Amino acid sequence: MSHAQESGGTQSRSTYLYILNFLHQIIKQFGYFQAVLIGECPVGGGGDIDPTNMMPPPNQQPSPGQPFPLPTDRQISSIPKVGDKKEYWVYPSPQMFWNAMLRKGWIWKAEDIKKEDMNNIIKIHNANNEQAWREVLKWEALHAKECGDPRLKSFGGKATQYSPRARIRQLLGYELPFDRHDWIVDRCGKDVRYVIDYYDGGVIDGNTYQFALLDVRPAMDSIENVWDRMKVAYWRWKFEREEKQQQQSSN
Repeated sequence: MSHAQESGGTQSRSTYLYILNFLHQIIKQFGYFQAVLIGECPVGGGGDIDPTNMMPPPNQQPSPGQPFPLPTDRQISSIPKVGDKKEYWVYPSPQMFWNAMLRKGWIWKAEDIKKEDMNNIIKIHNANNEQAWREVLKWEALHAKECGDPRLKSFGGKATQYSPRARIRQLLGYELPFDRHDWIVDRCGKDVRYVIDYYDGGVIDGNTYQFALLDVRPAMDSIENVWDRMKVAYWRWKFEREEKQQQQSSN
């Protein structure tokens, strides 16, 4: 990842560090970041909670005493939803983010984020979800003949429930992820669970708005998933060995 630069239309490094600090405060207070912010879709049956993301219906109205107006426009993701029609998950607007945090008990203070920070936070959120989906599709490519149209069915945040892989990495001296997601992907009628660990990348890329390093893999809850991970681990080992041999021969 590249460091944010002062020029070229990007935000200053100090601004990005401030936003990063705010995001880490959210995670510390509420246990997760991504699951709070991901697009809220219409609720079927008129219920108050959408069972696919455990969120109430979209709220685009300014909150009482809101210190500044916020945009209500929403970006359509590249992540397809489960259904008869080809629909995609929709990311939240800055106003929806604000209202979601208030519902979780967050209280705005004068030294907190400003209006101009909100768009950057949404861009960071969207970029990290897009990156996660691209990684999922790499795994799903192993089953392209079986299903050429995988879709995201549901998701949930489990920031405080560290995966066995994350625990093993910690024992080896690496840091724990700051967030975790479990995504349920519909592989043409078959539910496949993916575990996504989010690690702190240290800086925000001023061009892509990515700041997290993602570890995406299918959960080891089925023989098929275990076999996929074994195959990919072997391919990676083989590629790295061949690359190392080529470097040694060229020297």
